[in-house]
Amino acid sequence: VLLLPPYLVTGPQDGLVDYVRYAVGDTSVPVIVYHRGTGVFTAPAAAKLLDIPSVVGIKDGYGDVEAMTRIVTTIRALGTQRSADFLFFNGLPTAEVSAKAYAAAGVARYSSAVHCFAPEIAHRFHRALAENDDTTMDALLAGFYLPLVALRDETPGFAVSLVKAAARLRGDKVGTVRPPLIEPTPEQIDRLGKIVENGFAVLKGL
Repeated sequence: VLLLPPYLVTGPQDGLVDYVRYAVGDTSVPVIVYHRGTGVFTAPAAAKLLDIPSVVGIKDGYGDVEAMTRIVTTIRALGTQRSADFLFFNGLPTAEVSAKAYAAAGVARYSSAVHCFAPEIAHRFHRALAENDDTTMDALLAGFYLPLVALRDETPGFAVSLVKAAARLRGDKVGTVRPPLIEPTPEQIDRLGKIVENGFAVLKGL
């Protein structure tokens, strides 16, 4: 399960660790701690999460590569089997755009929103990242991911709205977003469709 940050309020680092300990209790279900918003950990505090047996990793949605480098290095340097097995995920919106930087910091895993509507593109990018195929990654970034991000950044919440709209464009039965998020305009949906089409054209040419 993914443990979200504290609601509305935050506290000192020891308080954040206690929040995780309190939230997971004695569950045996593997827990990934979401590192974002009101739940941003320093490296020493993140290392204390290893003392909570059910916590198996951290998913970063904060977007500070230097901070994640500190966290990954601090945990790996503990030199235990637990620290070696601990998982790190890039959870930023449209994570492929930051995937190369995060992989260099030791965070090769990421969650892909694109996989929800264009799994063929998402799979190809993931394989290119694993193979250090910069040519393929750069082609997909330039021809698909960066235009998608530019459209995403036009409106708060489009990291969700565009994914649902793109899934509908591809024939999936997906509902609309709930307030306070809003749906793309017809003009934005038209541009979204063209971006997706171009992504598949790039994929075909690889």
